[in-house]
Amino acid sequence: MSWSKEFVELDKGIHDRASFDCGEAELNLFIQTQAAKHMQAGISRTMVLPASSPLPNQKIPVCAFYSIVPSSICRDTLPKALAKKLPRYPIPVFLIAQLAVHREFHGEGLGKICLINALKYLWEINSHMRAYAIIVDCLTDSAERFYAKYGFEVLCEHNGRVRMFLPMKTVAQLFGP
Repeated sequence: MSWSKEFVELDKGIHDRASFDCGEAELNLFIQTQAAKHMQAGISRTMVLPASSPLPNQKIPVCAFYSIVPSSICRDTLPKALAKKLPRYPIPVFLIAQLAVHREFHGEGLGKICLINALKYLWEINSHMRAYAIIVDCLTDSAERFYAKYGFEVLCEHNGRVRMFLPMKTVAQLFGP
């Protein structure tokens, strides 16, 4: 199986979610049972990188995906140097709620491709709806190392997970004018 060239919005009628396996039960469950429902409810958007060819049942396997949502953080969770420049009400951010790569593609750089696509997409949204940063809640230590490699910094612990952030100023350096 090989992946196609562009990410598309998840379509449960076209994409084979049942065969997705990244090795993390929580992420598998999300793409298989929750992602489409969350999109229908208007609370998230899930983008998938489909395989380049369909299965015998004509559904297209998902090679990787990410899900994004608007969110907010309390300025008290930010480092003091950053927090003192911000208002006291909740700070708007974008949350990369899930990001996963099918096991078959682990170690091939698809995680990086997925993250770059998500960052670029959120940068484009930021031109219409401003956010201070992009945050992620890391499911595992390896996820924390992955995001740290791309400039994310530890922000705090949130719901038993390490929350990391990447300021939009940093994203602007990658994709800005």
